[in-house]
Amino acid sequence: METTTFTIYSSIAQLPVTWDVVAAENAFLQTPYLKVLEASAPTNMQCFYIGVFEASELMGVALAQYLDLNKLESFGERDQCLKTYIRNFVFKNFASHVLFLGNNMITGQNGYAFTKNIDHKSISKLLMACSDEIIKYFKNQQITIHIVSFKDFYQPCAEELKQYGFAGMYEFNTQPNMVFELPDSWKTNEALSKKYRDQYKRSHKKFEGIITKELSVEEIVSKEDRIYELYYHVAKNAPFNTFFLARNHFSTFKEQCGDRFVLCGYFLNEKLVGFHTLLLNGTVLETYFLGYDEQVQKEKMLYLNMLYNMTKFGIEHQFRKIIFGRTALEIKSSVGAAPIQMTGFIYHTNKWIDQLMSKVFPKLEPSLAWQQRHPFK
Repeated sequence: METTTFTIYSSIAQLPVTWDVVAAENAFLQTPYLKVLEASAPTNMQCFYIGVFEASELMGVALAQYLDLNKLESFGERDQCLKTYIRNFVFKNFASHVLFLGNNMITGQNGYAFTKNIDHKSISKLLMACSDEIIKYFKNQQITIHIVSFKDFYQPCAEELKQYGFAGMYEFNTQPNMVFELPDSWKTNEALSKKYRDQYKRSHKKFEGIITKELSVEEIVSKEDRIYELYYHVAKNAPFNTFFLARNHFSTFKEQCGDRFVLCGYFLNEKLVGFHTLLLNGTVLETYFLGYDEQVQKEKMLYLNMLYNMTKFGIEHQFRKIIFGRTALEIKSSVGAAPIQMTGFIYHTNKWIDQLMSKVFPKLEPSLAWQQRHPFK
């Protein structure tokens, strides 16, 4: 392979003109989405865009994100226990400056794209070199990066990377990515077994009185505060958080990505009581953030109906698969999603603390027991 070099950019305006050609396969690496991050990233996040060159030709793009956890008012409030307090203390004092190579806001292998086949040895070397460069950049600003994480690789890729630059790093598997592979032949939910057809009918009956509507950019802007309130309620009650979206995130997303970004509102008596969002990523439908009113969610089975509606959208628009992401694994499996194991690699820049990573990390990750459902005949 010819000599590869890389350049790290801190703003979209600096990116090479061929950036989107290289990122053609993944909407999460294309400039419309990156502009969303630039204009409305979480307040505690700073993004870096990496261009990889062969001679002077751009042949790879990647994303890195720096998170300052000191700026968070909460890491998630659902589990109020000693473990949570200990975790928060550890994060504040030993892990508050975190560098992610990849995208910490979504689930899936969305960290980089190349126009030609590159071996995993070169990829691991490149990612390590980029992280060293960004660590140096912060050091010059008197900021010490505590933790570096290379995030979200599918199993075959993780196995390869482990052979090379990531060999000495702590490997972690957090909650799996829930993915629904849609068979071509599907037009409806007829493939459901009786038990899950009954669940579908029951949730549909509860849903009566709710009106769903895809919102335009103007409607999103006018309802931005309510949308944010519904999102924030769900985010704050998650077991663990490293960021909260900016208030203007959804309107910015719609402005930048147009028809490729869908925000569907759920109304009861003309009041917005919930919403879900989708990003159309080639043949893949990516589910994004959602929000709901807790009371209405209980009465109307709002969340389950959202999952059915996203699935319906995927089938009707002939997507190959739907990425449902992490969390709520059991209920997602009840609509047909199956778990795909994701792997990350992580190290602490302090060698002494890094040696404890295998003991400390499992204690910080919220543990999870769940049963996979199999809704099809």
